[in-house]
Amino acid sequence: MTPVRVAIVEDNDVFRETLELVFGMRDEVEVVGSASSGDDAPELARRLTPDVVLMDYRMPGLNGAEATGAVLEAAPETKVICLTASVTSEEIDEVLAAGAIACMTKDGDFDLLVRKVCEAASA
Repeated sequence: MTPVRVAIVEDNDVFRETLELVFGMRDEVEVVGSASSGDDAPELARRLTPDVVLMDYRMPGLNGAEATGAVLEAAPETKVICLTASVTSEEIDEVLAAGAIACMTKDGDFDLLVRKVCEAASA
């Protein structure tokens, strides 16, 4: 089984590094890159063409919805999942309208996140 290639866009260094570490222990997922701001997300996606980008919502520069649109323009085959600490229903609508396929919270079940990433890659 080829692992799902994931890029992480998250401004919280500790959370981003933790995700990289925990995903690194899973055979079905490979973290291929990361960025700390929405501004860096489109170039990251264009350069690495990950299967899935995990996108924070509240970040410096472009917010999650703006960065999602820019990522999908730069790498149209990439799927985006918004992963955020808290989000309003309006922000969920905004990120989904921008092209994200799901919006999940950071405190959710990690196995569910891995399953959603794998499902997204095969969608």
